[in-house]
Parts: sequence; structure tokens; C-alpha cells
Amino acid sequence: MKIEALVGLPEGLEVVSGEVTDQEVTLTVVSTQQNPCCPLCGRKASRVHSHYRRQLTDMSCAGRRVRFILHARKFFCDEQTCVRKIFTERLVPFIQPWARVTTRFFQAMEDIGLATSGMLGARLGKRLGMPASWMTILRRMMARPGASVERVVQLGIDDFSFRRGRTFGTILVDLQSHQVIDLLSDRSVETVSAWMRVHPEIRLVSRDRAGDYASAVARAAPQARQCADRFHLQKNLREALEGVLAHHLATHRQSQAQESRVTPLADAPSKQPSKLSPQEAELSQAKREERLARYQHVVTLRKQGFSQTAIASQVGIGHATVSRWLRSDTFPEQHPRPRKLALDAHLPFLRERWEAGCHNIAQLYRELVARGYTHSYHSVHEQLVRLLPEGKKNAAKGCDLSPTPLSSRQASFLFLRRPEQLEADEQGALLTLRHLHPEIDLAYDLVEQFARMLRTRTGEQLDDWLEKVRASQIREFQGFVAGIERDKAAVVAGLTLPQNNGVVEGNVNKLKLIKRMMYGRARFPLLRQRVLHAV
Repeated sequence: MKIEALVGLPEGLEVVSGEVTDQEVTLTVVSTQQNPCCPLCGRKASRVHSHYRRQLTDMSCAGRRVRFILHARKFFCDEQTCVRKIFTERLVPFIQPWARVTTRFFQAMEDIGLATSGMLGARLGKRLGMPASWMTILRRMMARPGASVERVVQLGIDDFSFRRGRTFGTILVDLQSHQVIDLLSDRSVETVSAWMRVHPEIRLVSRDRAGDYASAVARAAPQARQCADRFHLQKNLREALEGVLAHHLATHRQSQAQESRVTPLADAPSKQPSKLSPQEAELSQAKREERLARYQHVVTLRKQGFSQTAIASQVGIGHATVSRWLRSDTFPEQHPRPRKLALDAHLPFLRERWEAGCHNIAQLYRELVARGYTHSYHSVHEQLVRLLPEGKKNAAKGCDLSPTPLSSRQASFLFLRRPEQLEADEQGALLTLRHLHPEIDLAYDLVEQFARMLRTRTGEQLDDWLEKVRASQIREFQGFVAGIERDKAAVVAGLTLPQNNGVVEGNVNKLKLIKRMMYGRARFPLLRQRVLHAV
């Protein structure tokens, strides 16, 4: 094999000598072109004016830097009308005029930069034997031309945050090719409308429930059919359902405190966070009532003489939370999120072994280690004692493990899952929740009907379902119905058509990864370039 083919030299270049060291490969190359053409007039030239030498960097070979010493020529242009009398022979596209690196080296730097960013790309290129400054990599990335959007029929649109909760941009995705076609610097109606007016061929727009995008589509692309995303529809329904469950679970806990024949605590004054919509404020109030009922239950059990461990197990909260609540004189308004423990994934196995008669915690810990558990014995012992209904004393007596009560958020996810996918203990918990109040049982039926309609894409049943919800008079669901009525055409399309925003959400996740790799220092133009040309 000729060395020219080995290093990928084009026709017209020939290697005359070479030198190899531990760090570098140097090749002397001469041009063998016959009668090169003038770059202005295009006439072939034969008279050589002079020779000169160029040093070029190429892609690495076996970890070594590759350097070309190119002997090129200058020619006379014999065309009388041409303004250029002397020109250098062109070796495009292998080498651009005046370039000190080959074209494929430039392209490799662009790909490295798009995958890693500037400074990281410079460090990686140095290790690969292709050194370049971080500014050169950024300059090559920004010089890459953007792909023109010729035609988009099905458009997916969503927002993303530059700074969470403060500034937002817009991502546009072609639902047919699954490719990001553009990024916009904000999510205003005017910016989105201006982009859509350039594309009158749009026939379908998939979006979330945001009103700005709906207004932009109606203003700039009235010919397009709007399609509401099914995930956001289910999310809105779950939030309404969570309000129903929180209200009834709070009432149920208050009734449990009254049955204990101890006077319940007076309600603490309600504090609502500022800048909440009426629906969010109502849901927040329902959750607060649920927490307040738990607090009253904890204090009631304490007055009856129960230990903190037994109270934590019976109420379904952590021992630290019980201790903190009992130390406070009034109901604590701030409630931290419950921690997810590493032992949670092994609780079904522990419950099964406990019911089989194995009450030795040391033996259970050894079996967990054999199953891949990597945490300490103390964590297992502490969690098992917390799950026992009557505290540490019953740990030695062998009490049964009992599942902890569900919160309104956990119960709402339980309601939305497919019935055939629920395990036995989950089916039991669901049945218990449905028996708490007839309104909860009715809410489950309505939610299950909507979920089935969403999965099977039978949007023609939406009107009948809305009538059932109105007749049910469930207060929390009426806001969800009002939101559907305002956006009914898009909701029907979302429940009927196969398109949704899943592809867009996936590209938003990819955008977040790219944005975090840039450490938040780069501005929108570079972010747009990296997303549009993502590797």
C-alpha cells in the first residue's frame, strides 16, 4: 500500500520523505498537479513563478501528532483580462487557502467541540495528538452553518429554562424526523409567532397546556391543528385527584383522633405561599390539612402513653419527624420531603421473611448482604424497628411488619396505575382508600375511565366523561374540567391522535445535559449551535 493512501492524501499530492519520533510524524509532501487553474478566471496555467513551503497539522496517527511539510508552487496567469497575475495553486477541499491545518482536522475539532465544549475539547484534543486552543474550537463550532428548515408539517414545541423559574427559551422539534430544528431565546407569543409565520406548511402542533404557545399557534398558524400532550393531561388530573385524597385523608385522621377520646388540637392558622394560582392554593391547603391531621394524631397517641417509635409506625411517618413535632409547641408549617432509603427496595423481601418466621435481624441482614445490600447493619435494625407497630420491645417478641399509611401523593399515583399491574399489597391499599368515603370511590372510577381513554386514544368519549364529572360535583375536579373546556379542541386531538410531546421532552433532557456541560457560562448562540449540531 502506498503511503499516500495510508495517510489519506488526495490525488495531486505525493510523499517524498518522512520522519517518525515518539511524539510526532513528519511527512514531506510535494504537489504534482498538472496545469492548475487560476482561482479568478479559471484558465489553466503552465508557467511556474516560484516555490514556497507550508507547514500543516493533520489528524493524529497512533496517538502521534501528524505534520505535513508541503512544497507548493506559484504560477503566472496568462489571461490578459484577469486582474490576478500570480496565484498559488489550490488544493481544495483537502486544504483551504491560507489554512495551517487540513480540512479534516477542522472537522474533527468541530465534532470534539460539539461533544465536549471548548476547554474540555482542547484538553481531549491534546491527549489525542490534535492540539488546538479552546477558542479555536469555539470559533470552529460557531462557524459551522446551521441546517436550513425547508419544510416542517408536524411540529413539537416546549419550553426549557436558562435559569430555573426565571428565564426560559423554546425548543422546536420535527415530530416526523425527531430532530431539533431550532431554538428560540424566549417563549413569548411574539417570538414564537414570528417563527411560525415563516412556515405556513405546518399542519399539526403538539404542545403542553401553556397558554402562550396556544395563542401563538392560533395567531400565526391558524391552519394547524393543536394537540395537547397526554402526559400533561394526566399530570393535571393527578394534581386534582391529589387534592381530593388529601382532603379526605385529613378528615379520616381527624376522626381517628376523635375516636381516641382525646380532645383534638385546635387548628393552626393557615399560611398559604404567595404567588400561587387558585388551584395550587387549594391543593396546598388540602395537603396542609392532611399534615395537620397527622400532627394531631401524633399528639393524641403521645398523650395516651405510646412511645415515639410506636407512634411513628402507626401514623406512618419517621421517628425524627415524631420527635420534632412533639418538641414543638404548635403545628410546624414547614414539612421536609421524606427521604428515600436504600432499604426500601428490599422491604417486600423482609416482610416475606418476617412472616415466614425469621425474626433474627442479624440473620436478615446477612441475607440482604447476599442479595447485594451494601449499607450497615444499624440501618437495617433501625428501619425494621421503625416498621414494628409497638416499638423496640416488640422487635424481640416478633411482631408482624405492617405497611405504613399512604400519603395523598402516593395514593394519587396508585389510582393512575393500570389495575392489572398492581401487586397484592397495593391492591389492598387501594381497596382501603376506596372504602374511606364514597367520593373517593367515585373519583377512582372517573380517574380510571379517563386513564383508559388516554391509553386507548378514544377522545370521542370525552364529552360523556365531562358530564359524569360535572354530575359528581367533586369540587377539585371542576377546575380540571374548566381547563379542558378552555382548550377542548387540543385536548380531543391529544386523546385521539398518536402524536404527543414525548420526543420533545427527550430532546429537552438532552439540551439540559449540554447546558450543564457548559457550566452556565456560555450564552444562547453557542447553546443553540451545540443543540442543533449535537453529536
